[in-house]
Amino acid sequence: MQNSGMSTFMSCPASQIRAVTLVTAFCFTAMPVVGQVSQPVTAVVQAVPASFATVGEKPAVVYDSPSQKGNRTFVLSRFMPLEVLVKLDKWTKVRDSEGSIGWVENSAIGDRRFVQVAAAAAEVRAGSSAGAPVVFEAQRGVLLEVTSPIADGWIGVRHRDGQAGLVRGNQVWGG
Repeated sequence: MQNSGMSTFMSCPASQIRAVTLVTAFCFTAMPVVGQVSQPVTAVVQAVPASFATVGEKPAVVYDSPSQKGNRTFVLSRFMPLEVLVKLDKWTKVRDSEGSIGWVENSAIGDRRFVQVAAAAAEVRAGSSAGAPVVFEAQRGVLLEVTSPIADGWIGVRHRDGQAGLVRGNQVWGG
């Protein structure tokens, strides 16, 4: 027979949440076995370098699931750099420079690599040193084609107008 006071208590949604939280906290609290000394658990976390891709020659539709039956959430412009989160046979889960996440078809990903200027203005220099002459400046949001991978913190880039040089990796996103 159930206590009517308990029935009233459990009919309140806030009480149900508190009860579930209490039971969950109790069940998942680590308790040492009697007679044993508990040892601290340590985990080794390794930083995995981000993997990047770029939208191809045509804009790419971003879906909320890896299917054309999913909802279309937004469209990415051509050559936009993307962080690759998950890669499947026909779909890739990506994050754009603004942090939006979605799925694009692998056929929408191009072969050329681009980065997007993240700093207010990125100085593209003739060499890989802060003292090298500035070839040009690119404003935030400008896309630059990658001509050489990052080395010692510098990435080789080319503007669509043909100017080329090296930019600090921390001034761009997608490299």
